[in-house]
Order: sequence, then C-alpha cells, then structure tokens
Amino acid sequence: MAQCAAMPLVAPLPADHDSEIAELARFFEGTLGFAPNSVLTMMRRPALAHAFTALNRATMANHGRVTSEFKRLVGHVASRVAGCRYCEAHTIRAAARFGAAEGADARRLDEVWQFRNSALFTPAERAALEFAAAAAACPGAVDAAIGAELRQHWNDGEIVEITAVVALVGFLNRWNDAMATELEAPARDDGQRWLAAQGWSAGKHQAG
Repeated sequence: MAQCAAMPLVAPLPADHDSEIAELARFFEGTLGFAPNSVLTMMRRPALAHAFTALNRATMANHGRVTSEFKRLVGHVASRVAGCRYCEAHTIRAAARFGAAEGADARRLDEVWQFRNSALFTPAERAALEFAAAAAACPGAVDAAIGAELRQHWNDGEIVEITAVVALVGFLNRWNDAMATELEAPARDDGQRWLAAQGWSAGKHQAG
C-alpha cells in the first residue's frame, strides 16, 4: 500500500536563496539536472552541506573500472535494501544520466534488481551488487563468502570505492527517510518510468 504524502520535517531553502547556495547547486545540476532538496535542507547548516558535497565528489569520481554509471547502480541497490524511495529515484535517474539510458544499456535500469540472474551484469558487477545489498542491510550482512567473491573481481582501491558509495547513500537513506524529503519532479518522473512496474511509489516523499 502506498504511503500518504507527508510534509517535510524541515523545508529546503530555495536554490537561489543566496550566492553560496547557488554555487553549490550548480554542481548538482551537472549530476542530477537540479539541486536536490536533501542538500538544500542541509544548507540550513552550510558547513554540513559543503562537507557532504565534498564527500559526494570524492566518492562518485570515476577512477576506472568502477564507472560513474555503475556507482549509481550500486547506490540504487543499497537504497532499495534500505527502503528509501527518495534515494531509489535519485540513483536510478543518475544512472540513466551517466550512461545507462540508451539502447541495450537501458535494460540495466530495468533489471538491476534482478542482477543475480541478468546477463546484462558481469560476474564482477554481480559480486559488487551482492556486496552492496548485504552492506546496506540492517544489521549488516556482509560475510566471508561475499567478501571473498568481491575480492576475486576487484582490487583494494576499487573495493574502497564501492564501499564508499554504499556508505554515502546510507547517509542519504537515513537523512531523506527521516526528513520525509519531498521528491523533485524530474526524479519522481524517472522513478515512475524505471521503477513503478516493480512496485515503487514516491510514498511520503510526494508533494502534499
């Protein structure tokens, strides 16, 4: 059953509230196409928003095999496990924007939650997504077998990158679920496009 819309616990500041916020917003316009309400809410304490944005930049930087698109899919699986509908929509939108929205690659967006049996994901990707699902569980479910499989496919630096994505979205999962952050229209539309057939809805994150 879909949850009813709820008012955000704290309202976000407008993206043009002041020059500091406008500058920060420009970074997210490049990654999402808009400044997210989560960060605009953090801007009520600017140091927090700046620290989060710096961590976001470092975590999502593309150093090689853990691609920008794949990092967003890792974040999507982690967010699905955590149950944050706001972050599920954001991560699927970002994955589409970073390369998975065209041609055969678009099927990765549809099949990411079926990664265990999907031929669209390599053994290395399946190991990473299995790790993300276990790492996002509460309590954590990463065991020796999951860790060993991950290490067969990824080196130490890459494992740090993958774990950082899970940890970053874990912060956002808690933040946005607790805040009942209102989902922005573009992210809501992408959630409907890619996720609604699997039972997703905006829930408490929809506009009241």
